[in-house]
Amino acid sequence: MSKPFSLVLLLFLFGSKVSLAQKTDDSKKSDPDSSGVVASALLPSVAPLLLFDEEKEKEAKKEKKKKARKNIWFDVKTQRGFIRKELRGQYYFEYFNYTDAERNPDPYIRDVYWYDPKEKAIKTEGYSKTQGYLLHGPYERLVNDVVVESGMFYYGMKHKTWMLFDSKNVLQDKSHFSEGWPKESRISYYNRASNSIEEIIPVQYGLEEGNYFHFHENQQIAVTGEYKYGEKVGLWTEYWDTQNTKAIRKREIQYQEEPYTKSFRPYIRAEWDKDGNLLYRKENLN
Repeated sequence: MSKPFSLVLLLFLFGSKVSLAQKTDDSKKSDPDSSGVVASALLPSVAPLLLFDEEKEKEAKKEKKKKARKNIWFDVKTQRGFIRKELRGQYYFEYFNYTDAERNPDPYIRDVYWYDPKEKAIKTEGYSKTQGYLLHGPYERLVNDVVVESGMFYYGMKHKTWMLFDSKNVLQDKSHFSEGWPKESRISYYNRASNSIEEIIPVQYGLEEGNYFHFHENQQIAVTGEYKYGEKVGLWTEYWDTQNTKAIRKREIQYQEEPYTKSFRPYIRAEWDKDGNLLYRKENLN
């Protein structure tokens, strides 16, 4: 075999390997299941500190009257805003306060409310500091001249007492929150003295509603999922205990997308080993 031919052959083989390696890397990048290692605002993390402090709330009420006139809420200067819409002869108003303070939304809370000035709308998804402002302070929603909802926000999260009224301003419902968590939520602890949380079950109106969390004893996330109207929905994810070094998925279970879908049966969507290598994936998901 001549040297020029051998050189060409080697270059061809080397190029083929590089091309194959690039294709493999590209396929891994495009395949969300190729690795169980994930990036998440929750991982590695420390569980939220949930203390429903009644005495602290009493003190806050005293300060509320002092600062309301200056639009200072929870020691934060805010701006007033409102949205007005007309639909079928009815006028809808929303009055709220918002802040431009540097604050990331709590990743444990499902519904984070923010004001989008471009669309002049209040949203609960897709918040970023460049697109809008977290609601912070009192909120009221009116239909014509009648208040139908009122409450308080704390950095985009429902806080304290929220009330719903009918068209005659008669109270229909009252609920209580603490920085986004419904106060009916059930919390269990590994160690109550150190507030080392084991499990958070969000409960509202007697039914599970919102984001569910289970923690390893070192407070790294063990399980995440969502409840709607008392039923598991969407994708529930289990994580390996990596001692808070990284987040590695262990298993994903797919539940119904909407509650009370009787024809749906949950199934294991994928599994990974402790190193993040894919062990199983249900094919033909569509």
